[in-house]
Amino acid sequence: MHPDPQEPLAPAPDTALVAPAPAIDPRAALAADEQALSAAFADYRSRVDDDTLRRQEADLALFAYFLGQVRAIPPDQAAALGARLPTSATAWANVTHGLVAAFLRWQLQEGYAVGSINVRLATVRRYCALANAAGVVPADTLALIRTVRGYSGRQARAVDAQRRRASTPTRLSTKKPQARVLSPAQVRALKQQPDTPQGRRDALMICLLADLGLRVGELAALPADALDIERGTLTFYREKVHTTQTHRLSRDALAAAEAYLAADGPAGERLLRGSRKNGELWGTMSTRAIRERVGLLGERIGVNDLSPHDLRHTWATRAARASSDPFALRDAGGWSSLAMPSRYVEGSTLANERIRLEEE
Repeated sequence: MHPDPQEPLAPAPDTALVAPAPAIDPRAALAADEQALSAAFADYRSRVDDDTLRRQEADLALFAYFLGQVRAIPPDQAAALGARLPTSATAWANVTHGLVAAFLRWQLQEGYAVGSINVRLATVRRYCALANAAGVVPADTLALIRTVRGYSGRQARAVDAQRRRASTPTRLSTKKPQARVLSPAQVRALKQQPDTPQGRRDALMICLLADLGLRVGELAALPADALDIERGTLTFYREKVHTTQTHRLSRDALAAAEAYLAADGPAGERLLRGSRKNGELWGTMSTRAIRERVGLLGERIGVNDLSPHDLRHTWATRAARASSDPFALRDAGGWSSLAMPSRYVEGSTLANERIRLEEE
């Protein structure tokens, strides 16, 4: 029997009211996506030492500045982009092969050192690969970016020769073209510091750089218990080769270590203490503080623009001139191959000194 169309329908049974599902905040969703995309960046950066990260951040800041100069982005946004490029995958979304190639040419036109250009290109390519792993830079785009090549040694010399002929500056780098080698007299003068807390600290710092060849980062990271006066040794970690080494102290380094530990000593977990303008020791020394202090001590003996690397370079050169075994020099210097110590050995001898011809 069909219901009468004139008869009102019976009311529907009561049903429970269901609350609508809460909407996801789109800003939170975007933030989560950004975090997921940048996981490859975070993982990579966790495996890289602090000095390399600082250098890469400077490289990418210059890349962002270039993008502003060529109007790929508004110039006033270059600083903000430069801050995001090292950590954000999405910041690389519109980077193309053409922009990377143009960055290479722009640096050359601006007079940057060829070595610096090559390093910056390697940085950009590395982060493009990370952005590809995050799904931001397409595989075909990355393949084209990888075709952008730096300059070989012969090409670099040709480029510099052309720029000299054109009276174009050959470098716009704060890094010296070549590390200097100090004379024995200059090294002795650097070691002769006043018998004050700051002076004793400085003498030990110079000895560890010039007599043991430590890198500035290794020196700044020395723990408070790195020195063993009784054994006359220094034990420290070399991040470049991922190993802990023990070195015998030179006579000057041992004397400087005894004086420093007896009168001043580390106050925290680091060996070298920082200093105030009045010479009072406090806190610890950063790599920047060590560089600045070495530069100041160099000026006092008439050597301008002296760096910790100059002292390490001096140590390696003196060792090579004394006919040190290249393998021993490699290990003591914390290198992973013979390429670098071989340069010092080759530069300190006649090219054919060890060649012997068959007697007639």
